[in-house]
Formats: sequence, structure tokens, C-alpha cells
Amino acid sequence: MKDHIFNIHDVILLMTVAECILLALFQAVLPVKNRLYSRLLATFLLTIATGAASTLVLWNIEVSISPTFDRNLLPYFLMVSLMLKGPVLLLYVLSITQHEFRLRAGHLIHLLPSLFSVVLMLVFGVHTEDLLLISPTQVAGTVVSWLWDLAKLIPLLYAAASVVLVQRYRNQLKDEYSHFSTTEPSWLNVLTLGFFSSWTWTVIVHVIAKFSTAETADILGIVDNYITFTLINALFVYSLAYAHKLLMTRAEPPRDSSDSRPTEQAIDRVKRIVEEDRIYLEQNLNIEQFSARLGMPVKEVSAVINKHFGTNFFEYINSYRVNEAKLLLADKNMEHKTILDILLESGFNSKSAFHRFFRRLVGMSPTEFRKQALAESEN
Repeated sequence: MKDHIFNIHDVILLMTVAECILLALFQAVLPVKNRLYSRLLATFLLTIATGAASTLVLWNIEVSISPTFDRNLLPYFLMVSLMLKGPVLLLYVLSITQHEFRLRAGHLIHLLPSLFSVVLMLVFGVHTEDLLLISPTQVAGTVVSWLWDLAKLIPLLYAAASVVLVQRYRNQLKDEYSHFSTTEPSWLNVLTLGFFSSWTWTVIVHVIAKFSTAETADILGIVDNYITFTLINALFVYSLAYAHKLLMTRAEPPRDSSDSRPTEQAIDRVKRIVEEDRIYLEQNLNIEQFSARLGMPVKEVSAVINKHFGTNFFEYINSYRVNEAKLLLADKNMEHKTILDILLESGFNSKSAFHRFFRRLVGMSPTEFRKQALAESEN
């Protein structure tokens, strides 16, 4: 039974390697608007492929590259790939959710776990036999134990950070857009949670392996590889069908703490386009579109709204939409119109967003407000 499991295990690893390489090549030729997230996805796939291939060579005595590689270089390929997959996943999520994301020098800090593992192996002369714990010296055994612990823990920490990042991204979407498709963010959420769960399982298996039989550890490790193979397939489907549809979030320009105040002319232009042109009735309006209509820089528009009106762009626009909805809800001539009709005429195109902002700004639901307003008008 064990031989049969190991045969399947080897096949799954080989399929993972082959599929990751093919999908990475596919990403290289796929026409996409954001080449950075495509490159980061390809890098992530190649990292997974390297880890799977190295694992296969490490544990299967029938698979060999060359004596020199197998003994001296394999530990570096394996540990670096294990340390890198978490950071690359995080950077991939950043690249598909943040507007104008660029790799910067500060991102090199994510290479520290990989560099640390390389330095540790060089200093203590770690070889493949040491990774397999085949008669290691006391020092080598301790170093290898640290390396394996870090190789399991580092990806999990980055996966957790990716989950938090996606949750923050979904909250930003709610603030920046009155309506958006939940399919693409939900897929991304499932994927990041999937890798978090998978790498949590990897840590659990690693801990159990220290206190269980080798056979139990082998079977648990095989399950881990099946999960990875499944997630790689899901990641490819997501990148092909959904990633390019994600809305980008952009942090509003930071509030200027200087004493300079917006000019009266700039304030009047903002008020005029909102109150006279009623631009807030346009659905899915964002600050870039708003600024373009005004012919003013985004930073200047943001300064007017932040400093003069004491709020942010999205709260500012939605306050006008809610006021428009209040007028319609209180109008007896509009009594025949549904709440859906009202929210659409007010500039919203999402029931959830409308109810969220209305309750936040008015303190009651639209239905409660309408009932109260119409009752007062009859008295």
C-alpha cells in the first residue's frame, strides 16, 4: 500500500511541476494590461515548480539530476523556493488589487528569509544528507531543524498577510465604489484562504511528523501535495477568467498637514459641479473621473474636500446621494416608486451600498425614513 501511495505521490509532484511550468509560460505570452501581476504569477508558479521538483529529488532515490547537484545544490533550490513562495504570493495580491503598484527597493526585504537560509547553509555546510537527517552532526541537525521550521512557518505568515490584504481590499471597494461585482474579489479571497489553509496544514504535518511514525508523516505529506496541486489549478482558472476584471483600489492622497488652504475658486468649482451639475447622480463615480470633469488635479480636489468639507471624496459624494434619496422618499408624488427606483435615481446602483450609506448618515433604514417622513407630511 505504501509503494502505491508513493507512486501516486510522485505522479502528483511531477504533474505539479509540469503544470506550473506550462502555466508560467502561458502567462508570459498571455496578452494582459498589467504585465507586472502576470510576471509575479509566473514567478509564483515557477517557485512552486522548483519546490515540488526539489522535493521529488530529495525523497525519491530513483530520481537524480547529477551527483554534485543532488548533494550540494539541492538544499539551496529547495529552501529558497520554500522561503520565496509566500512573499511572491503577497506581491501578486498587491499587484492585482492596488492601483499603479510597482516593485520598489523596499520590497527586497521580502528576500531576507531566503538569504538567511542560504547564509545558514553556507556557513554550516548543509548537504542533502543533512536535510534527510541521515547521521547529521549535532550542529548540522540543529541548523536543519531551524531551516525546516522556517520553511514551513514563513509561507504561512505571508499567506495570513495575503488574507488580511484581501479583506482590506474588499472593504476599500465598499468605500470607493457604490457598486461592484463580488465574484472576482470572492475568488481571490477563496484562493488566499486556500493557500493559508494549505500552508497551515503543512505546518501541522511538520509538527506531527516530529512525534509520529514515518509512515503517518508520509501520508499526511502526500495529502499536502494533493492540496497544492488543486490550488494551482484553481489559481490558473482565476488568473485566466477573473483577475483582469478586478477593480483597482487607490488610496486617496494623504491629507496635507500644512497651513495652506484651498482657494475660494477651487472650492466654488467643486461645489458648483456637485450642486448645480449634480454629478453625484452618475453611478460608479470616482475621484479621478470627478477631477477630470473639473479639470483639476486629483490632489487639489482631495485637498478641497478634506480641508474645506472635512471628509473624504466618497463620503462627500454619497452624502449628496443620500440627501437626494431623502427628498424622493419624503415626496408623496414618489410614493408609488420602490426603494430600488429611489436608489437608482439617487446615483446608487447597489442595494447593499445604498442601505449601508443611508443608515450610516441618517441613522435609520430608507423604509423607516419614508414611513416617518410621509406620516409627518400628513399631520
